[in-house]
Amino acid sequence: MRFNKLIGTAIAAAVASAIALTGCGGDGSSGGKQLVRMSHTQIETHPDHIGLEAFKKYVESKLADKYEITIYPNGTLGANEKVLELIKQGSVQYLVVSTANIESFDKLYSLFSIPYLFTSETAYEKFITDPKTLEALSVNSNADGFVPVAAFTAGTRNFYAKTPIRSVADIAGKKFRVQAGPTNVAMMEAFGGAATPMSFGEVYSALQQSVIDGAENNELALTDQKHGEVTKYFTYDMHQMCPDLLVASKAFLDKLPAEDKQVFTDAAKEAQKAEFAAWHQAVDTAKKTAEGMGVEFITVDVNEFRNKVLPLHQQLLNATPELKPLYDAATAANQAG
Repeated sequence: MRFNKLIGTAIAAAVASAIALTGCGGDGSSGGKQLVRMSHTQIETHPDHIGLEAFKKYVESKLADKYEITIYPNGTLGANEKVLELIKQGSVQYLVVSTANIESFDKLYSLFSIPYLFTSETAYEKFITDPKTLEALSVNSNADGFVPVAAFTAGTRNFYAKTPIRSVADIAGKKFRVQAGPTNVAMMEAFGGAATPMSFGEVYSALQQSVIDGAENNELALTDQKHGEVTKYFTYDMHQMCPDLLVASKAFLDKLPAEDKQVFTDAAKEAQKAEFAAWHQAVDTAKKTAEGMGVEFITVDVNEFRNKVLPLHQQLLNATPELKPLYDAATAANQAG
């Protein structure tokens, strides 16, 4: 794993150098075409990648003479926080990133880290695909330097570990990898566990070396990242539903001619449709594959887990009052079913 990490670091450095050579603002060209770079941290079979392939296909079918789109998977361009800085500069144009990785840049995105914000996946998917949600999240785009243009589903986040978690008591005293962000740390403390933020690519070796006892994610982490080789218990506590957002460089979008910008807007919608379809199929496949790896899927009393963290809702709203309109909209989506 360390050797692969060194190779990945070398590749990232080489690509970063190539980006730098194209000049600030990312307006490099290839055969007269503008280069458009899209980054994500998943493997090429992941629904995020499939969504970006649909985006690329759509844009190049309409504007092949003007734009050349390159997708960088597997975190080739670096960690999401680093790529977000490149997005703000305009040297990378698009990034697929979890909302948890954005909340340190803009507190509005911490909404999705609130545990048990949604009562069903149906309500969650309805909320993230509502254009009004993206519009509300983008109010600080001038300061942020990026704009959310599509939401990808990432299912429900659940705990998985080396030992079974059948109740909240089984979390006590154990170390779990969580995504960076104070909300996730507070959630783990409420459950009685210890939060260990780290990048996604480091989780496998951390599990293998018992640096952590478990992690929390969706079913695809068991198979795509091979975490099911090390952790054999996956518990459906469904504590979070955090989308992956396709964010675009505001500097890039602002320079696009109106007719081209519409094509890129429509491409984001195509990406969302493709990702959603791929996601639901991938979860079914991942679960069957994980069971073949010896992973046990455990159903628990979700209310026991929910009741431990519900007090966090008001605490988080008090700390970040600007979340209230979005929180109320999410609550309305729950009630609508």
